[in-house]
Amino acid sequence: MLAYLFERFPKFSQTFCYREIAELFRQGVRPVIFSLRASDRGPELNWDPAIVSAVHQLPEGDVFARLADEASASLPRAVRKTLHEWRGKDDSLRLHQATYIGTRLQRLGVHHLHVHFAGMAARTAFWIKRFFGIEYSLTVHANDIFVPNDFEIGLFQIFSTASAIVAVSDFAANRLRDRFSDTGSRVYRIYNGIDCDSFQPAEPSLPPLILSIGRLISKKGSDVLIDACASLRNSGQEFRCEIIGEGPLSAELQARIDRHGLGKQVLLVGPKTQADIAARLSRATLLVLPCRVDADGAMDNLPTVVMEAMASSLPVVSTDVGGVAEMVRDGETGLLVSQNDPVATAEAIARLLDDVELARSFGREGRKRAKEIFSIEKNVCTLREIFAL
Repeated sequence: MLAYLFERFPKFSQTFCYREIAELFRQGVRPVIFSLRASDRGPELNWDPAIVSAVHQLPEGDVFARLADEASASLPRAVRKTLHEWRGKDDSLRLHQATYIGTRLQRLGVHHLHVHFAGMAARTAFWIKRFFGIEYSLTVHANDIFVPNDFEIGLFQIFSTASAIVAVSDFAANRLRDRFSDTGSRVYRIYNGIDCDSFQPAEPSLPPLILSIGRLISKKGSDVLIDACASLRNSGQEFRCEIIGEGPLSAELQARIDRHGLGKQVLLVGPKTQADIAARLSRATLLVLPCRVDADGAMDNLPTVVMEAMASSLPVVSTDVGGVAEMVRDGETGLLVSQNDPVATAEAIARLLDDVELARSFGREGRKRAKEIFSIEKNVCTLREIFAL
């Protein structure tokens, strides 16, 4: 039997995790699901009740402490000794979560555990394997490997004990093989997937709609897009721009829009449901995501929204950061520009707005490529081979 362990599930900003579980359910595989923390459903309403009801969220506070103590009481002496030695240490809660979850996994006959992100859930899975011998694998994404948090059980310990490490891009997989050479044979690249048929080829509205989707954080480069829009406006280009998402830079980005006098052209529209995003993609002219590498090394890896735009037959303007170039073929499905370059970004946007046939050609090729490499059905089947299911 298979189980999944998440830090938080479902989570509005991690639709790729939910889609993976939904596809497993569709293929007849119903994993046991544990969530360390309460779900974060955001504005999304379309969660499958069968999936949500299958999630075992860990209790909190005194209730959890009592149940974890009960679970540990029957464990071998060596395990109880480790629990005692870790008392008061940073991240000691992971050991108690491991005893709580591990006893239940044993009772259910679970033989394999999979986690997403090399963070809290992976550190808990490390202890589950140590205490109960249950094998685990993990999918790593972006900042969990690019700028990992500093814990005693870190990437080296997690990767050394995981049976398989799934990276969502060749860029990330190669980086892991270079940095953790002993794990090379256990590193796989499996792209996140989407149901391409749930996105329809766009029929752009007028004036042209430039769309950008993502959290309002530095690595998404929304400030670059706003500056590029100022250049487009100054050159007489007609357009609308919507930036979908929320985040800590909302006020700063709105101030930037106001300074440029772009209030009529550029809107921060906040977070939207998956249905709303699909509808906006269907009316857009192109997607722009000027990703950057932050000073601390934080960066995007495989932005889901790029897949969704390609599935919607939209050309994409982005940068060669992380795995983006594995998605957007420069001059074939979109245009890649230098990061932190609003002038080059504006020029790429203008080129696609002015050359409608080129934009359509990029869109057609993008949808074809999305169906070839980002099929959720194919990619989950590949994942199941790793699980031996």
